[in-house]
Amino acid sequence: MIIGARDCGKTSLANHLNEYEGRLRKVQDTIYSKYTIDVPGSYIENSWMYMHTIALSQDASCILLMVDQSRPEAVYSPGFARVFKCPVIGIISKSDINPENAKACEDQMAQIGVNPPYFYISNETGEGINELKKYILESGWIEYE
Repeated sequence: MIIGARDCGKTSLANHLNEYEGRLRKVQDTIYSKYTIDVPGSYIENSWMYMHTIALSQDASCILLMVDQSRPEAVYSPGFARVFKCPVIGIISKSDINPENAKACEDQMAQIGVNPPYFYISNETGEGINELKKYILESGWIEYE
């Protein structure tokens, strides 16, 4: 399950993980794909919708929680990651933009309750995507066909 604020790169990451190369499909609905559940940013940006995110997580084998390095605004409540029963992986997206924000992103991950390692990815350049896939595969949460 991929969660994060609006425009942080959730759908692009889902497309990479699902090995989908078609047009980017941006909608304000939860998108169930072959390997991912892409959760709308509004579910995170409005804390009263957290219960929907938690309910959706019951179908997930792991959570990919994203923070956008290009604009590291705090959108999660402190300790948010601890509500999930499955492992939570920290993703710092848009790692090719504003590298001076890297430490702020890591601090935010720690405040949210996500433990390292954190994966720095760029959907534009492809940086970190293969490392993330390898980590997920080796953990056994997803089995690519």
